Amino acid sequence: MQRTVVLNVVGLTERCLGAATPRLNAFRRDGALTRIRPAFPAVTCTAQSDYLTGQRPAQHGIVANGWYDRSLAEVQFWKQSNRLVQAPRLWEGLRSRLPGFTCAKLFWWFNMYSGADWSITPRPMYPADGRKVFDIYAWPYNLRPAIKADLGEFPFPAFWGPAAGVKSPAGGPDAASRWIAESAKWIERRHQPTL
Repeated sequence: MQRTVVLNVVGLTERCLGAATPRLNAFRRDGALTRIRPAFPAVTCTAQSDYLTGQRPAQHGIVANGWYDRSLAEVQFWKQSNRLVQAPRLWEGLRSRLPGFTCAKLFWWFNMYSGADWSITPRPMYPADGRKVFDIYAWPYNLRPAIKADLGEFPFPAFWGPAAGVKSPAGGPDAASRWIAESAKWIERRHQPTL
């Protein structure tokens, strides 16, 4: 079965590839470069839902990164449940047609309860004592302790917030990107997903 990898690099265009991107150049040379139809609106949740369903917002229902909830009279941003996406996901259709097909969905939005065989996404935990603990959500559940034992804690402050993209106690400016890349290699070594 042909295996495929999708790299979702926000803002990456062909003109960004050059001498400073040798690994991406090699990946492109050994694989393929595919152009996608831009999402509208061009925001994270809408764009990723377009890519992972092959549908537009009118079909999948993800029209923004946040929604006004009339019952609470507030805007809720960055919800993570995959159940918000109202169109079939690409891997669901492929799994039904290709026996043995597997999917790893790493660090895409709407990753919780997605139906992918393996998934990881940043997710704060909120214990009963009122604390907010930076962590990850992973499926299957035994994936979280196993990957954290090998890679260490996900550098959440380097991913989101004022320390993102700068040198900080959480690590260098690329600490979160490196952890995400290492998690993809970790999944590849252990599971070799089809997608």
